[in-house]
Amino acid sequence: MMGPQGGAGGINPSDAGGLGATDASAAGLTGRDGVMEDKDTIRGLLQPVYFDFDKSGIKESERSKLQAAKEYLDKNPQQRLLLEGHCDWKGTAEYNLGLGDRRAGASKTYLEKLGVPAAKLETLSKGSLDAKDKASDDERAKDRKVELVVLKAK
Repeated sequence: MMGPQGGAGGINPSDAGGLGATDASAAGLTGRDGVMEDKDTIRGLLQPVYFDFDKSGIKESERSKLQAAKEYLDKNPQQRLLLEGHCDWKGTAEYNLGLGDRRAGASKTYLEKLGVPAAKLETLSKGSLDAKDKASDDERAKDRKVELVVLKAK
């Protein structure tokens, strides 16, 4: 397992990528310090990028997280990233899939502008699939994100 990398906004060992202990064990994940790892992925090693309601632009305050992801890939060139777009429960399933895709795409474009090769980046929209239904404003804000999932080299 990778050791923590330094840098502002980079590693978030307290975020397990939204997986609870039951979900993690059911998915065959092992966890340490909030980092969930299976044979193909590492979740929670890099901080998620959060978005404003119904927006897909990268906020200034979130850009350091993508810079940290670039630095991680520079130090671990054998690995790639899955940029997993998420939305809150408001809106139709179809709309939220599109919004999640735009958020993941915006993150990919930003990383490419930082110099990350496109071949090291994949995108996936989860839409509101993992969102908490009828959540409070604070909970919904946590659902509007792109998860930065490390894809292990094979």
